[in-house]
Amino acid sequence: MPKILITDAIHDDAIEILKNVGDVEIATGLTPEELKEKIKDADAIVIRSGTKLTKDIIDAAEKLKVIARAGVGVDNVDLQAATEKGIIVVNSPDASSVSVAELTIGFMLSAARNIPQATASLKRGEWDRKSFKGVELYGKTLGIVGLGRIGQQVAKRAKAFGMNIVGYDPYIPVEVAKNMGIKLIDVNELCKVSDFITLHVPLTPKTKHIIGKEQISLMKKNAIIVNCARGGLIDEEALYESLKDKKIKGAALDVFEQEPPKDNPLLELDNVIGTPHQGASTVEAQKSAGTIVAEQVVKILKGEPAENVVNLPMIPMEKMSKLKPYMILAEKIGNMIIQLLDKSIEKVELTYMGELAKEDTEMVKRSFLMGILSPILLAGVNLINAPTIAKNRNIKIVEGTISESDYGNAIKIIAKGKTEEVSIVGSLTDGKPVLREINGYKVDIKPKGIICVINHIDRPGMIGKVGLLLGDCGVNIAGMQVGRKEPGGESIMVLNVDHMIPDEVIEKLKKLENIKDAKVIDL
Repeated sequence: MPKILITDAIHDDAIEILKNVGDVEIATGLTPEELKEKIKDADAIVIRSGTKLTKDIIDAAEKLKVIARAGVGVDNVDLQAATEKGIIVVNSPDASSVSVAELTIGFMLSAARNIPQATASLKRGEWDRKSFKGVELYGKTLGIVGLGRIGQQVAKRAKAFGMNIVGYDPYIPVEVAKNMGIKLIDVNELCKVSDFITLHVPLTPKTKHIIGKEQISLMKKNAIIVNCARGGLIDEEALYESLKDKKIKGAALDVFEQEPPKDNPLLELDNVIGTPHQGASTVEAQKSAGTIVAEQVVKILKGEPAENVVNLPMIPMEKMSKLKPYMILAEKIGNMIIQLLDKSIEKVELTYMGELAKEDTEMVKRSFLMGILSPILLAGVNLINAPTIAKNRNIKIVEGTISESDYGNAIKIIAKGKTEEVSIVGSLTDGKPVLREINGYKVDIKPKGIICVINHIDRPGMIGKVGLLLGDCGVNIAGMQVGRKEPGGESIMVLNVDHMIPDEVIEKLKKLENIKDAKVIDL
Protein backbone atom coordinates (compact mmCIF):
# COMPACT_ATOMS: atom_id res chain seq x y z
CA MET A 1 0.00 0.00 0.00
CA PRO A 2 1.20 3.56 -0.64
CA LYS A 3 2.59 5.44 2.33
CA ILE A 4 0.71 8.65 3.24
CA LEU A 5 2.51 11.01 5.61
CA ILE A 6 0.47 13.58 7.61
CA THR A 7 2.59 16.25 9.30
CA ASP A 8 -0.06 18.72 10.52
CA ALA A 9 -3.36 18.18 12.29
CA ILE A 10 -6.29 17.49 9.94
CA HIS A 11 -9.89 16.41 10.55
CA ASP A 12 -10.52 12.80 11.60
CA ASP A 13 -12.85 12.28 8.62
CA ALA A 14 -9.95 13.11 6.27
CA ILE A 15 -7.69 10.62 8.02
CA GLU A 16 -10.29 7.87 7.64
CA ILE A 17 -10.57 8.57 3.89
CA LEU A 18 -6.79 8.20 3.53
CA LYS A 19 -6.65 5.01 5.61
CA ASN A 20 -8.89 3.33 3.04
CA VAL A 21 -6.19 3.59 0.34
CA GLY A 22 -2.85 3.71 2.10
CA ASP A 23 -0.64 3.21 5.12
CA VAL A 24 -1.13 6.46 7.06
CA GLU A 25 1.60 7.81 9.35
CA ILE A 26 0.87 10.89 11.46
CA ALA A 27 4.02 12.72 12.55
CA THR A 28 3.61 16.34 13.64
CA GLY A 29 6.18 18.81 14.94
CA LEU A 30 9.03 17.38 12.87
CA THR A 31 12.33 19.19 12.47
CA PRO A 32 13.51 19.72 8.86
CA GLU A 33 15.99 16.86 9.22
CA GLU A 34 13.34 14.52 10.65
CA LEU A 35 10.97 15.49 7.83
CA LYS A 36 13.66 14.75 5.22
CA GLU A 37 13.99 11.26 6.60
CA LYS A 38 10.23 10.65 6.86
CA ILE A 39 9.45 11.93 3.35
CA LYS A 40 11.98 9.66 1.61
CA ASP A 41 9.61 6.74 1.12
CA ALA A 42 6.29 8.64 1.21
CA ASP A 43 3.95 8.46 -1.79
CA ALA A 44 1.85 11.39 -0.52
CA ILE A 45 2.18 14.05 2.15
CA VAL A 46 -0.69 16.03 3.68
CA ILE A 47 0.15 19.34 5.35
CA ARG A 48 -1.36 22.58 6.62
CA SER A 49 0.50 25.85 7.17
CA GLY A 50 2.78 24.48 9.88
CA THR A 51 4.95 22.32 7.60
CA LYS A 52 7.48 24.02 5.30
CA LEU A 53 8.34 21.96 2.23
CA THR A 54 11.54 23.55 0.97
CA LYS A 55 13.53 22.44 -2.06
CA ASP A 56 15.92 20.44 0.15
CA ILE A 57 13.06 18.51 1.70
CA ILE A 58 11.27 17.93 -1.62
CA ASP A 59 14.54 16.76 -3.20
CA ALA A 60 14.85 14.16 -0.43
CA ALA A 61 11.55 12.57 -1.51
CA GLU A 62 12.18 9.49 -3.65
CA LYS A 63 8.62 8.29 -4.33
CA LEU A 64 6.46 11.34 -3.68
CA LYS A 65 3.57 11.75 -6.11
CA VAL A 66 1.42 14.38 -4.40
CA ILE A 67 1.68 17.20 -1.88
CA ALA A 68 -1.75 18.00 -0.43
CA ARG A 69 -2.21 21.33 1.36
CA ALA A 70 -5.35 21.29 3.49
CA GLY A 71 -6.23 24.92 2.97
CA VAL A 72 -5.72 27.67 0.41
CA GLY A 73 -2.20 29.11 0.58
CA VAL A 74 0.76 27.11 -0.72
CA ASP A 75 3.48 29.66 0.07
CA ASN A 76 4.97 27.06 2.44
CA VAL A 77 5.62 24.74 -0.54
CA ASP A 78 8.43 25.25 -3.06
CA LEU A 79 6.22 24.86 -6.14
CA GLN A 80 9.15 25.07 -8.56
CA ALA A 81 10.95 22.19 -6.86
CA ALA A 82 7.76 20.12 -6.81
CA THR A 83 7.04 20.86 -10.46
CA GLU A 84 10.55 19.93 -11.57
CA LYS A 85 10.17 16.54 -9.86
CA GLY A 86 6.72 16.00 -11.36
CA ILE A 87 5.00 16.09 -7.97
CA ILE A 88 1.38 17.19 -8.08
CA VAL A 89 0.48 19.90 -5.55
CA VAL A 90 -3.20 20.16 -4.59
CA ASN A 91 -5.07 22.36 -2.15
CA SER A 92 -8.63 23.09 -1.05
CA PRO A 93 -9.29 26.70 -2.11
CA ASP A 94 -13.04 26.63 -1.59
CA ALA A 95 -13.00 25.00 1.83
CA SER A 96 -12.43 28.13 3.89
CA SER A 97 -13.89 30.80 1.58
CA VAL A 98 -17.03 31.35 3.66
CA SER A 99 -15.13 31.17 6.97
CA VAL A 100 -12.59 33.81 5.91
CA ALA A 101 -15.31 36.01 4.40
CA GLU A 102 -17.32 35.85 7.62
CA LEU A 103 -14.26 36.71 9.73
CA THR A 104 -13.64 39.69 7.43
CA ILE A 105 -17.18 40.96 7.96
CA GLY A 106 -16.82 40.26 11.68
CA PHE A 107 -13.63 42.32 11.75
CA MET A 108 -15.33 45.18 9.91
CA LEU A 109 -18.19 45.25 12.42
CA SER A 110 -15.86 44.86 15.40
CA ALA A 111 -13.56 47.66 14.26
CA ALA A 112 -16.43 49.92 13.21
CA ARG A 113 -18.22 49.52 16.60
CA ASN A 114 -15.06 49.15 18.77
CA ILE A 115 -16.44 45.86 20.14
CA PRO A 116 -13.14 44.38 21.50
CA GLN A 117 -12.13 47.65 23.18
CA ALA A 118 -15.58 48.16 24.71
CA THR A 119 -15.61 44.55 25.95
CA ALA A 120 -12.23 44.99 27.64
CA SER A 121 -13.43 48.24 29.25
CA LEU A 122 -16.61 46.58 30.51
CA LYS A 123 -14.62 43.71 32.05
CA ARG A 124 -12.50 46.25 33.91
CA GLY A 125 -15.68 47.38 35.65
CA GLU A 126 -16.10 50.56 33.56
CA TRP A 127 -19.29 51.87 31.95
CA ASP A 128 -17.78 54.17 29.34
CA ARG A 129 -20.35 54.66 26.59
CA LYS A 130 -18.85 57.84 25.10
CA SER A 131 -15.37 56.57 24.26
CA PHE A 132 -16.54 53.79 21.96
CA LYS A 133 -18.89 55.57 19.61
CA GLY A 134 -18.79 53.71 16.28
CA VAL A 135 -19.91 54.05 12.67
CA GLU A 136 -22.35 52.09 10.49
CA LEU A 137 -21.37 49.95 7.54
CA TYR A 138 -24.51 51.04 5.70
CA GLY A 139 -23.78 53.48 2.88
CA LYS A 140 -20.00 53.21 3.29
CA THR A 141 -17.61 52.27 0.50
CA LEU A 142 -15.78 48.95 0.75
CA GLY A 143 -12.62 48.51 -1.31
CA ILE A 144 -11.76 44.86 -2.02
CA VAL A 145 -8.23 44.09 -3.21
CA GLY A 146 -8.54 40.72 -4.95
CA LEU A 147 -11.82 39.46 -6.34
CA GLY A 148 -11.22 35.72 -6.20
CA ARG A 149 -13.36 33.23 -4.30
CA ILE A 150 -13.07 34.94 -0.91
CA GLY A 151 -13.23 38.49 -2.27
CA GLN A 152 -16.47 37.64 -4.03
CA GLN A 153 -17.93 36.08 -0.88
CA VAL A 154 -17.08 39.24 1.06
CA ALA A 155 -18.73 41.36 -1.65
CA LYS A 156 -21.98 39.37 -1.40
CA ARG A 157 -22.16 39.88 2.35
CA ALA A 158 -21.18 43.54 2.18
CA LYS A 159 -24.04 44.18 -0.25
CA ALA A 160 -26.45 42.86 2.38
CA PHE A 161 -25.20 45.66 4.66
CA GLY A 162 -25.96 48.24 1.98
CA MET A 163 -22.32 49.02 1.23
CA ASN A 164 -20.97 50.42 -2.05
CA ILE A 165 -18.21 48.24 -3.44
CA VAL A 166 -15.13 49.02 -5.52
CA GLY A 167 -12.44 46.51 -6.36
CA TYR A 168 -8.91 46.08 -7.61
CA ASP A 169 -8.00 42.91 -9.50
CA PRO A 170 -5.98 43.04 -12.75
CA TYR A 171 -7.06 39.50 -13.63
CA ILE A 172 -10.82 40.07 -13.56
CA PRO A 173 -12.51 41.40 -16.73
CA VAL A 174 -14.45 44.65 -16.28
CA GLU A 175 -17.69 42.97 -17.40
CA VAL A 176 -17.35 40.19 -14.83
CA ALA A 177 -16.85 42.72 -12.04
CA LYS A 178 -19.76 44.80 -13.35
CA ASN A 179 -22.05 41.76 -13.20
CA MET A 180 -21.11 41.42 -9.52
CA GLY A 181 -21.99 45.08 -8.95
CA ILE A 182 -18.35 46.04 -8.40
CA LYS A 183 -16.58 48.96 -10.03
CA LEU A 184 -12.96 48.16 -10.95
CA ILE A 185 -10.39 50.86 -10.16
CA ASP A 186 -6.63 50.89 -9.53
CA VAL A 187 -5.31 50.21 -6.04
CA ASN A 188 -4.35 53.83 -5.34
CA GLU A 189 -7.79 55.12 -6.29
CA LEU A 190 -9.34 52.37 -4.17
CA CYS A 191 -7.35 53.58 -1.15
CA LYS A 192 -8.55 57.15 -1.75
CA VAL A 193 -12.29 56.45 -1.94
CA SER A 194 -12.79 53.54 0.50
CA ASP A 195 -14.02 53.72 4.08
CA PHE A 196 -13.12 50.05 4.60
CA ILE A 197 -10.36 48.19 2.74
CA THR A 198 -9.96 44.41 2.78
CA LEU A 199 -7.25 42.28 1.17
CA HIS A 200 -7.82 38.91 -0.50
CA VAL A 201 -4.78 38.18 -2.68
CA PRO A 202 -1.93 35.68 -2.32
CA LEU A 203 1.50 36.85 -1.19
CA THR A 204 3.79 37.02 -4.23
CA PRO A 205 6.70 39.29 -5.19
CA LYS A 206 4.14 41.45 -7.03
CA THR A 207 1.73 41.73 -4.10
CA LYS A 208 4.26 42.14 -1.26
CA HIS A 209 3.49 45.50 0.40
CA ILE A 210 0.73 46.16 -2.13
CA ILE A 211 -0.53 48.44 0.64
CA GLY A 212 2.58 50.47 1.38
CA LYS A 213 3.45 53.93 2.64
CA GLU A 214 2.11 55.62 -0.51
CA GLN A 215 -1.22 53.77 -0.46
CA ILE A 216 -1.73 54.36 3.28
CA SER A 217 -1.04 58.08 2.83
CA LEU A 218 -3.96 58.25 0.37
CA MET A 219 -6.50 56.77 2.79
CA LYS A 220 -9.31 58.68 4.51
CA LYS A 221 -8.85 59.61 8.15
CA ASN A 222 -11.78 57.34 9.07
CA ALA A 223 -10.47 54.38 7.01
CA ILE A 224 -10.34 50.89 8.51
CA ILE A 225 -8.12 48.26 6.88
CA VAL A 226 -8.69 44.50 7.25
CA ASN A 227 -6.25 41.73 6.36
CA CYS A 228 -7.40 38.11 6.59
CA ALA A 229 -5.24 36.99 3.65
CA ARG A 230 -1.46 36.93 4.12
CA GLY A 231 1.06 38.80 6.23
CA GLY A 232 3.36 40.89 4.06
CA LEU A 233 0.62 42.39 1.91
CA ILE A 234 0.73 45.47 4.15
CA ASP A 235 3.89 47.39 5.04
CA GLU A 236 3.51 46.99 8.81
CA GLU A 237 5.98 49.76 9.63
CA ALA A 238 4.05 52.28 7.52
CA LEU A 239 0.75 51.02 8.96
CA TYR A 240 2.04 51.42 12.51
CA GLU A 241 3.13 55.02 11.96
CA SER A 242 -0.20 55.94 10.39
CA LEU A 243 -2.27 54.30 13.15
CA LYS A 244 -0.09 55.73 15.93
CA ASP A 245 -0.54 59.25 14.53
CA LYS A 246 -4.30 58.65 14.02
CA LYS A 247 -3.99 59.32 10.27
CA ILE A 248 -6.37 56.40 9.69
CA LYS A 249 -9.00 55.06 12.09
CA GLY A 250 -8.01 51.45 12.63
CA ALA A 251 -6.84 48.05 11.47
CA ALA A 252 -8.07 44.50 11.97
CA LEU A 253 -5.41 41.86 11.33
CA ASP A 254 -5.60 38.08 11.26
CA VAL A 255 -2.16 37.69 9.67
CA PHE A 256 1.27 39.23 10.18
CA GLU A 257 4.60 39.43 8.38
CA GLN A 258 6.15 37.38 11.16
CA GLU A 259 4.01 34.76 12.83
CA PRO A 260 3.66 34.55 15.76
CA PRO A 261 4.03 38.38 15.81
CA LYS A 262 6.69 38.61 18.54
CA ASP A 263 7.15 42.16 19.91
CA ASN A 264 5.06 43.60 17.08
CA PRO A 265 4.36 47.28 17.95
CA LEU A 266 1.02 47.14 16.12
CA LEU A 267 -0.38 45.05 18.97
CA GLU A 268 0.39 47.85 21.44
CA LEU A 269 -2.06 50.21 19.70
CA ASP A 270 -5.64 50.63 20.92
CA ASN A 271 -6.93 51.04 17.35
CA VAL A 272 -5.66 47.62 16.25
CA ILE A 273 -7.63 44.42 16.80
CA GLY A 274 -6.50 40.98 15.74
CA THR A 275 -6.67 37.21 15.84
CA PRO A 276 -3.91 34.55 15.51
CA HIS A 277 -4.37 33.54 11.85
CA GLN A 278 -7.83 32.10 12.41
CA GLY A 279 -9.48 32.86 9.07
CA ALA A 280 -10.00 29.19 8.26
CA SER A 281 -10.40 28.07 11.88
CA THR A 282 -14.01 26.96 11.92
CA VAL A 283 -15.32 23.45 12.42
CA GLU A 284 -16.84 23.48 8.94
CA ALA A 285 -13.73 24.82 7.18
CA GLN A 286 -11.37 22.42 8.98
CA LYS A 287 -13.48 19.41 8.04
CA SER A 288 -13.94 20.56 4.46
CA ALA A 289 -10.26 21.44 3.95
CA GLY A 290 -9.13 18.03 5.13
CA THR A 291 -11.71 15.90 3.34
CA ILE A 292 -11.34 17.78 0.03
CA VAL A 293 -7.58 17.19 -0.18
CA ALA A 294 -7.90 13.64 1.14
CA GLU A 295 -10.29 12.82 -1.71
CA GLN A 296 -7.84 14.34 -4.20
CA VAL A 297 -4.94 12.31 -2.77
CA VAL A 298 -7.04 9.16 -3.24
CA LYS A 299 -7.71 10.05 -6.89
CA ILE A 300 -4.06 10.77 -7.65
CA LEU A 301 -2.82 7.57 -6.00
CA LYS A 302 -5.35 5.67 -8.14
CA GLY A 303 -4.09 7.40 -11.29
CA GLU A 304 -7.24 9.49 -11.71
CA PRO A 305 -7.36 13.25 -12.47
CA ALA A 306 -7.77 15.58 -9.50
CA GLU A 307 -9.24 19.05 -9.09
CA ASN A 308 -7.47 22.07 -7.57
CA VAL A 309 -4.02 21.14 -8.88
CA VAL A 310 -1.94 24.18 -7.99
CA ASN A 311 0.94 23.57 -10.39
CA LEU A 312 -1.33 22.96 -13.39
CA PRO A 313 -3.51 25.49 -15.21
CA MET A 314 -6.98 25.72 -13.68
CA ILE A 315 -9.44 24.42 -16.28
CA PRO A 316 -13.15 23.84 -15.57
CA MET A 317 -14.18 20.18 -15.59
CA GLU A 318 -16.50 20.61 -18.58
CA LYS A 319 -13.61 22.12 -20.58
CA MET A 320 -11.28 19.36 -19.45
CA SER A 321 -13.77 16.71 -20.62
CA LYS A 322 -13.83 18.36 -24.03
CA LEU A 323 -10.04 18.59 -24.25
CA LYS A 324 -9.25 15.10 -22.90
CA PRO A 325 -9.52 13.26 -26.29
CA TYR A 326 -7.21 15.86 -27.87
CA MET A 327 -4.77 15.44 -24.99
CA ILE A 328 -4.67 11.70 -25.72
CA LEU A 329 -4.21 12.43 -29.43
CA ALA A 330 -1.39 14.91 -28.78
CA GLU A 331 0.44 12.50 -26.48
CA LYS A 332 0.21 9.74 -29.12
CA ILE A 333 1.53 12.10 -31.81
CA GLY A 334 4.41 13.14 -29.56
CA ASN A 335 5.26 9.54 -28.78
CA MET A 336 5.24 8.70 -32.48
CA ILE A 337 7.28 11.74 -33.51
CA ILE A 338 10.14 11.06 -31.13
CA GLN A 339 10.40 7.50 -32.44
CA LEU A 340 10.28 8.63 -36.05
CA LEU A 341 12.73 11.50 -35.70
CA ASP A 342 15.31 9.36 -33.95
CA LYS A 343 17.28 12.48 -33.06
CA SER A 344 17.08 15.19 -30.41
CA ILE A 345 14.34 17.74 -31.01
CA GLU A 346 15.27 21.41 -31.21
CA LYS A 347 11.93 22.98 -32.11
CA VAL A 348 8.27 21.99 -32.26
CA GLU A 349 5.41 23.82 -33.93
CA LEU A 350 1.87 23.06 -32.77
CA THR A 351 -1.05 24.28 -34.87
CA TYR A 352 -4.58 23.92 -33.54
CA MET A 353 -7.26 23.82 -36.24
CA GLY A 354 -11.02 24.31 -36.42
CA GLU A 355 -13.02 24.92 -33.24
CA LEU A 356 -10.08 23.60 -31.22
CA ALA A 357 -8.26 26.84 -32.14
CA LYS A 358 -10.68 28.73 -29.88
CA GLU A 359 -9.96 26.61 -26.80
CA ASP A 360 -7.32 26.96 -24.11
CA THR A 361 -4.89 24.34 -25.40
CA GLU A 362 -2.27 24.48 -22.64
CA MET A 363 -3.09 20.95 -21.50
CA VAL A 364 -2.95 19.66 -25.08
CA LYS A 365 0.55 21.11 -25.43
CA ARG A 366 1.63 19.57 -22.13
CA SER A 367 0.29 16.19 -23.25
CA PHE A 368 2.31 16.40 -26.46
CA LEU A 369 5.49 17.28 -24.55
CA MET A 370 4.86 14.34 -22.23
CA GLY A 371 4.57 12.16 -25.34
CA ILE A 372 7.89 13.20 -26.84
CA LEU A 373 9.81 13.11 -23.55
CA SER A 374 8.55 9.91 -21.92
CA PRO A 375 10.30 7.48 -24.31
CA ILE A 376 13.71 9.15 -23.90
CA LEU A 377 13.86 9.80 -20.15
CA LEU A 378 14.20 7.32 -17.33
CA ALA A 379 12.74 9.73 -14.75
CA GLY A 380 8.98 10.17 -14.67
CA VAL A 381 7.53 12.75 -17.05
CA ASN A 382 4.00 14.02 -16.50
CA LEU A 383 1.74 16.98 -17.19
CA ILE A 384 3.31 18.84 -14.29
CA ASN A 385 6.98 18.76 -15.22
CA ALA A 386 6.90 18.24 -19.01
CA PRO A 387 7.22 21.99 -19.91
CA THR A 388 10.09 22.42 -17.44
CA ILE A 389 11.95 19.40 -18.81
CA ALA A 390 11.41 20.62 -22.39
CA LYS A 391 12.77 24.04 -21.47
CA ASN A 392 15.79 22.51 -19.75
CA ARG A 393 16.49 20.53 -22.94
CA ASN A 394 16.33 23.76 -25.00
CA ILE A 395 13.29 22.66 -27.00
CA LYS A 396 11.71 25.73 -28.55
CA ILE A 397 7.90 25.60 -28.68
CA VAL A 398 5.81 27.63 -31.14
CA GLU A 399 2.00 27.55 -31.15
CA GLY A 400 -0.48 28.80 -33.73
CA THR A 401 -4.09 28.46 -34.83
CA ILE A 402 -6.03 27.98 -38.09
CA SER A 403 -9.79 28.53 -38.09
CA GLU A 404 -10.52 25.92 -40.80
CA SER A 405 -9.02 22.63 -41.91
CA ASP A 406 -9.79 19.63 -44.13
CA TYR A 407 -10.11 17.51 -41.00
CA GLY A 408 -12.32 19.72 -38.82
CA ASN A 409 -10.92 20.00 -35.31
CA ALA A 410 -7.35 18.83 -35.69
CA ILE A 411 -3.77 19.23 -34.50
CA LYS A 412 -0.75 19.56 -36.75
CA ILE A 413 2.63 19.12 -35.11
CA ILE A 414 6.02 19.63 -36.76
CA ALA A 415 9.14 18.58 -34.86
CA LYS A 416 12.55 19.68 -36.10
CA GLY A 417 15.97 18.26 -35.32
CA LYS A 418 19.34 19.42 -36.61
CA THR A 419 18.98 17.90 -40.08
CA GLU A 420 15.46 16.49 -40.37
CA GLU A 421 11.87 17.07 -39.38
CA VAL A 422 8.69 15.08 -38.88
CA SER A 423 5.13 16.36 -39.24
CA ILE A 424 1.90 14.65 -38.22
CA VAL A 425 -1.73 15.75 -38.43
CA GLY A 426 -4.27 14.11 -36.17
CA SER A 427 -7.97 14.51 -35.46
CA LEU A 428 -10.83 12.59 -33.85
CA THR A 429 -13.31 10.10 -35.29
CA ASP A 430 -16.15 9.20 -32.95
CA GLY A 431 -14.09 10.73 -30.17
CA LYS A 432 -11.09 8.47 -30.88
CA PRO A 433 -7.64 9.64 -32.12
CA VAL A 434 -6.88 9.15 -35.82
CA LEU A 435 -3.75 10.11 -37.76
CA ARG A 436 -4.57 11.97 -40.98
CA GLU A 437 -1.15 12.86 -42.34
CA ILE A 438 2.43 11.74 -41.80
CA ASN A 439 5.06 14.03 -43.37
CA GLY A 440 2.44 15.36 -45.78
CA TYR A 441 1.22 11.93 -46.92
CA LYS A 442 -2.49 11.34 -46.31
CA VAL A 443 -3.28 8.32 -44.13
CA ASP A 444 -6.15 7.15 -41.93
CA ILE A 445 -4.83 5.06 -39.05
CA LYS A 446 -5.42 4.69 -35.33
CA PRO A 447 -2.31 5.53 -33.29
CA LYS A 448 -2.09 2.41 -31.14
CA GLY A 449 -0.13 -0.81 -30.88
CA ILE A 450 2.89 -1.58 -33.08
CA ILE A 451 3.17 0.49 -36.26
CA CYS A 452 5.75 0.14 -39.01
CA VAL A 453 6.35 3.24 -41.15
CA ILE A 454 8.08 2.58 -44.46
CA ASN A 455 9.26 5.30 -46.84
CA HIS A 456 9.56 4.01 -50.41
CA ILE A 457 9.34 4.85 -54.09
CA ASP A 458 5.93 4.12 -55.58
CA ARG A 459 6.62 1.13 -57.85
CA PRO A 460 4.44 -1.86 -58.82
CA GLY A 461 4.74 -4.79 -56.43
CA MET A 462 6.06 -2.86 -53.42
CA ILE A 463 3.19 -3.90 -51.16
CA GLY A 464 3.68 -7.51 -52.16
CA LYS A 465 7.43 -7.44 -51.51
CA VAL A 466 6.98 -5.97 -48.04
CA GLY A 467 4.15 -8.37 -47.17
CA LEU A 468 6.11 -11.38 -48.38
CA LEU A 469 9.25 -10.50 -46.45
CA LEU A 470 7.36 -9.86 -43.22
CA GLY A 471 5.33 -13.03 -43.67
CA ASP A 472 8.49 -15.08 -44.18
CA CYS A 473 9.84 -13.58 -40.94
CA GLY A 474 6.69 -14.48 -38.99
CA VAL A 475 5.29 -10.93 -38.76
CA ASN A 476 1.50 -10.74 -39.15
CA ILE A 477 0.08 -7.56 -40.74
CA ALA A 478 -3.18 -6.44 -39.12
CA GLY A 479 -3.75 -3.41 -41.35
CA MET A 480 -2.08 -1.33 -44.04
CA GLN A 481 -2.32 2.22 -45.39
CA VAL A 482 -0.43 3.66 -48.36
CA GLY A 483 -0.11 7.38 -48.91
CA ARG A 484 1.43 9.14 -51.90
CA LYS A 485 1.57 12.62 -53.33
CA GLU A 486 1.87 11.58 -57.00
CA PRO A 487 2.10 8.28 -58.90
CA GLY A 488 5.63 6.94 -59.17
CA GLY A 489 7.01 9.33 -56.56
CA GLU A 490 7.99 9.02 -52.93
CA SER A 491 5.32 7.31 -50.85
CA ILE A 492 4.65 6.08 -47.35
CA MET A 493 3.42 2.68 -46.21
CA VAL A 494 2.00 2.39 -42.68
CA LEU A 495 1.45 -1.08 -41.27
CA ASN A 496 -0.30 -2.18 -38.10
CA VAL A 497 1.38 -5.40 -36.96
CA ASP A 498 0.57 -7.82 -34.17
CA HIS A 499 3.92 -7.72 -32.38
CA MET A 500 7.26 -5.95 -32.35
CA ILE A 501 9.34 -6.41 -35.51
CA PRO A 502 12.92 -7.50 -34.71
CA ASP A 503 15.78 -5.17 -35.69
CA GLU A 504 17.19 -7.71 -38.13
CA VAL A 505 13.87 -7.81 -40.01
CA ILE A 506 13.83 -4.01 -40.25
CA GLU A 507 17.35 -4.14 -41.70
CA LYS A 508 16.14 -6.63 -44.33
CA LEU A 509 13.25 -4.28 -45.18
CA LYS A 510 15.66 -1.39 -45.70
CA LYS A 511 17.68 -3.46 -48.18
CA LEU A 512 14.70 -4.08 -50.45
CA GLU A 513 14.84 -2.19 -53.76
CA ASN A 514 13.04 1.21 -53.65
CA ILE A 515 12.78 1.17 -49.84
CA LYS A 516 14.31 4.38 -48.46
CA ASP A 517 13.72 3.89 -44.75
CA ALA A 518 11.73 1.81 -42.27
CA LYS A 519 10.98 2.40 -38.59
CA VAL A 520 8.94 0.58 -35.96
CA ILE A 521 6.82 2.63 -33.56
CA ASP A 522 5.58 1.19 -30.27
CA LEU A 523 2.48 3.03 -29.05
